[in-house]
Amino acid sequence: MQKLKTRLTLEEFLAMPLTDVTYELVEGVAVPKMSPKRFHARVTGALYTLLDQWCQEKGEVNPEWAIALQRHGQDWVPVPDLTYISVQRLPSEVIEDEACPVPPELAIEIISPGQTFGQLAEKATDYLEAGVLRVWVVDPQARSITIFYPDAPPRTYTKAALITDSLFEGLELTPQQVFGKARLPQKG
Repeated sequence: MQKLKTRLTLEEFLAMPLTDVTYELVEGVAVPKMSPKRFHARVTGALYTLLDQWCQEKGEVNPEWAIALQRHGQDWVPVPDLTYISVQRLPSEVIEDEACPVPPELAIEIISPGQTFGQLAEKATDYLEAGVLRVWVVDPQARSITIFYPDAPPRTYTKAALITDSLFEGLELTPQQVFGKARLPQKG
Protein backbone atom coordinates (compact mmCIF):
# COMPACT_ATOMS: atom_id res chain seq x y z
CA MET A 1 0.00 0.00 0.00
CA GLN A 2 1.58 3.29 -1.09
CA LYS A 3 1.64 6.26 1.27
CA LEU A 4 1.78 9.93 0.38
CA LYS A 5 5.15 11.24 1.55
CA THR A 6 4.25 14.61 3.09
CA ARG A 7 3.47 14.79 6.82
CA LEU A 8 0.10 16.43 7.27
CA THR A 9 -1.67 18.22 10.09
CA LEU A 10 -5.26 17.27 10.83
CA GLU A 11 -6.44 20.47 9.16
CA GLU A 12 -4.37 19.81 6.02
CA PHE A 13 -5.63 16.23 5.85
CA LEU A 14 -9.27 17.26 6.19
CA ALA A 15 -8.77 19.95 3.52
CA MET A 16 -7.40 17.47 0.95
CA PRO A 17 -9.44 17.47 -2.27
CA LEU A 18 -11.85 14.59 -2.75
CA THR A 19 -10.60 11.91 -5.12
CA ASP A 20 -11.56 8.36 -6.04
CA VAL A 21 -9.20 7.13 -3.31
CA THR A 22 -10.17 7.14 0.37
CA TYR A 23 -7.35 8.00 2.77
CA GLU A 24 -6.84 7.57 6.51
CA LEU A 25 -4.52 9.86 8.50
CA VAL A 26 -1.99 7.69 10.36
CA GLU A 27 0.98 9.27 12.17
CA GLY A 28 0.76 12.39 10.01
CA VAL A 29 0.67 10.45 6.74
CA ALA A 30 -2.26 10.04 4.35
CA VAL A 31 -2.52 6.27 3.83
CA PRO A 32 -4.83 4.99 1.07
CA LYS A 33 -7.55 2.68 2.32
CA MET A 34 -7.87 -0.66 0.57
CA SER A 35 -10.60 -0.65 -2.07
CA PRO A 36 -13.38 -3.08 -1.10
CA LYS A 37 -14.07 -6.15 -3.20
CA ARG A 38 -17.49 -7.71 -3.88
CA PHE A 39 -17.90 -9.83 -0.71
CA HIS A 40 -16.70 -6.95 1.47
CA ALA A 41 -19.18 -4.60 -0.22
CA ARG A 42 -22.05 -7.08 0.17
CA VAL A 43 -21.34 -7.56 3.89
CA THR A 44 -21.14 -3.77 4.33
CA GLY A 45 -24.53 -3.42 2.62
CA ALA A 46 -26.12 -6.16 4.75
CA LEU A 47 -24.85 -4.65 8.01
CA TYR A 48 -25.86 -1.15 6.92
CA THR A 49 -29.41 -2.32 6.16
CA LEU A 50 -29.80 -4.21 9.45
CA LEU A 51 -28.34 -1.40 11.57
CA ASP A 52 -30.23 1.35 9.75
CA GLN A 53 -33.56 -0.44 10.31
CA TRP A 54 -32.74 -0.70 14.02
CA CYS A 55 -31.40 2.81 14.66
CA GLN A 56 -34.31 4.92 13.39
CA GLU A 57 -34.74 7.87 15.81
CA LYS A 58 -31.79 6.61 17.94
CA GLY A 59 -28.92 7.82 15.81
CA GLU A 60 -27.34 7.19 12.46
CA VAL A 61 -25.30 4.55 10.71
CA ASN A 62 -22.85 5.67 8.03
CA PRO A 63 -20.53 3.88 5.64
CA GLU A 64 -16.93 5.08 5.32
CA TRP A 65 -17.28 8.21 7.48
CA ALA A 66 -13.92 9.52 8.67
CA ILE A 67 -13.57 10.01 12.44
CA ALA A 68 -11.24 12.64 13.95
CA LEU A 69 -9.54 10.84 16.87
CA GLN A 70 -6.23 10.72 18.73
CA ARG A 71 -3.88 7.72 18.71
CA HIS A 72 -0.65 7.65 20.73
CA GLY A 73 -0.95 11.43 21.22
CA GLN A 74 -1.25 12.16 17.49
CA ASP A 75 -4.15 13.06 15.23
CA TRP A 76 -5.63 9.92 13.72
CA VAL A 77 -8.42 9.84 11.14
CA PRO A 78 -9.55 6.28 10.47
CA VAL A 79 -12.35 5.53 8.03
CA PRO A 80 -14.22 2.49 9.35
CA ASP A 81 -16.41 0.52 6.98
CA LEU A 82 -19.44 1.52 9.09
CA THR A 83 -20.09 3.68 12.15
CA TYR A 84 -23.06 4.06 14.44
CA ILE A 85 -23.41 7.23 16.50
CA SER A 86 -26.35 8.10 18.72
CA VAL A 87 -28.16 11.43 18.83
CA GLN A 88 -26.86 11.75 22.41
CA ARG A 89 -23.26 11.83 21.13
CA LEU A 90 -23.97 13.74 17.93
CA PRO A 91 -27.21 15.74 18.10
CA SER A 92 -29.22 15.83 14.88
CA GLU A 93 -28.86 19.62 14.65
CA VAL A 94 -25.13 19.13 13.98
CA ILE A 95 -25.21 19.09 10.19
CA GLU A 96 -21.68 20.01 9.17
CA ASP A 97 -20.25 18.03 6.26
CA GLU A 98 -17.03 17.00 7.97
CA ALA A 99 -15.29 14.12 9.69
CA CYS A 100 -17.16 12.76 12.70
CA PRO A 101 -16.04 15.15 15.47
CA VAL A 102 -16.59 12.74 18.39
CA PRO A 103 -15.93 9.03 18.89
CA PRO A 104 -18.97 7.02 17.80
CA GLU A 105 -20.46 4.22 19.88
CA LEU A 106 -19.61 1.65 17.20
CA ALA A 107 -16.95 1.25 14.51
CA ILE A 108 -17.16 -1.75 12.18
CA GLU A 109 -14.17 -3.01 10.21
CA ILE A 110 -14.59 -5.80 7.65
CA ILE A 111 -11.52 -7.89 6.85
CA SER A 112 -10.54 -7.54 3.19
CA PRO A 113 -8.21 -9.80 1.22
CA GLY A 114 -4.68 -8.78 2.14
CA GLN A 115 -5.67 -7.82 5.70
CA THR A 116 -5.36 -10.02 8.76
CA PHE A 117 -7.50 -10.38 11.83
CA GLY A 118 -4.46 -9.36 13.89
CA GLN A 119 -4.11 -6.05 12.03
CA LEU A 120 -7.75 -5.18 12.62
CA ALA A 121 -7.64 -6.39 16.24
CA GLU A 122 -4.80 -3.91 16.81
CA LYS A 123 -6.85 -1.19 15.12
CA ALA A 124 -9.83 -2.15 17.33
CA THR A 125 -7.67 -1.55 20.42
CA ASP A 126 -6.71 1.87 19.04
CA TYR A 127 -10.38 2.72 18.48
CA LEU A 128 -11.26 1.74 22.06
CA GLU A 129 -8.36 3.76 23.50
CA ALA A 130 -9.62 6.76 21.47
CA GLY A 131 -13.11 6.56 23.04
CA VAL A 132 -15.10 4.36 20.64
CA LEU A 133 -17.28 2.15 22.84
CA ARG A 134 -17.52 -1.00 20.66
CA VAL A 135 -15.64 -2.30 17.66
CA TRP A 136 -16.86 -5.14 15.47
CA VAL A 137 -14.31 -6.94 13.32
CA VAL A 138 -16.19 -8.88 10.67
CA ASP A 139 -14.53 -11.82 8.92
CA PRO A 140 -16.39 -12.84 5.73
CA GLN A 141 -14.14 -15.90 5.25
CA ALA A 142 -14.71 -17.30 8.75
CA ARG A 143 -18.32 -15.99 8.80
CA SER A 144 -17.66 -14.47 12.22
CA ILE A 145 -18.10 -11.18 14.06
CA THR A 146 -15.69 -10.41 16.90
CA ILE A 147 -16.77 -7.67 19.29
CA PHE A 148 -14.14 -5.67 21.17
CA TYR A 149 -15.08 -3.97 24.46
CA PRO A 150 -13.19 -1.34 26.49
CA ASP A 151 -13.62 -3.28 29.74
CA ALA A 152 -13.83 -6.97 28.76
CA PRO A 153 -12.07 -9.45 26.49
CA PRO A 154 -13.24 -9.67 22.87
CA ARG A 155 -15.97 -12.16 22.04
CA THR A 156 -16.39 -13.95 18.71
CA TYR A 157 -19.84 -14.82 17.37
CA THR A 158 -20.50 -17.37 14.64
CA LYS A 159 -23.51 -19.07 13.03
CA ALA A 160 -26.72 -18.48 15.00
CA ALA A 161 -25.10 -16.94 18.11
CA LEU A 162 -27.29 -13.97 19.05
CA ILE A 163 -25.52 -10.61 19.30
CA THR A 164 -27.11 -8.31 21.86
CA ASP A 165 -25.59 -5.43 23.81
CA SER A 166 -27.08 -3.11 26.44
CA LEU A 167 -25.36 -0.24 24.61
CA PHE A 168 -27.53 -0.93 21.55
CA GLU A 169 -30.93 -1.53 23.14
CA GLY A 170 -33.25 -3.56 20.92
CA LEU A 171 -30.57 -4.61 18.43
CA GLU A 172 -30.50 -8.37 17.94
CA LEU A 173 -28.75 -10.09 15.06
CA THR A 174 -26.66 -13.15 14.28
CA PRO A 175 -23.67 -13.67 12.00
CA GLN A 176 -25.83 -16.14 10.06
CA GLN A 177 -28.38 -13.37 9.46
CA VAL A 178 -25.68 -10.89 8.34
CA PHE A 179 -23.89 -13.26 5.97
CA GLY A 180 -27.20 -14.66 4.68
CA LYS A 181 -28.42 -11.16 3.86
CA ALA A 182 -25.09 -10.51 2.10
CA ARG A 183 -25.78 -13.59 -0.07
CA LEU A 184 -22.19 -14.77 0.03
CA PRO A 185 -21.50 -18.14 -1.61
CA GLN A 186 -21.86 -21.14 0.69
CA LYS A 187 -18.63 -22.25 2.29
CA GLY A 188 -17.33 -25.61 1.04
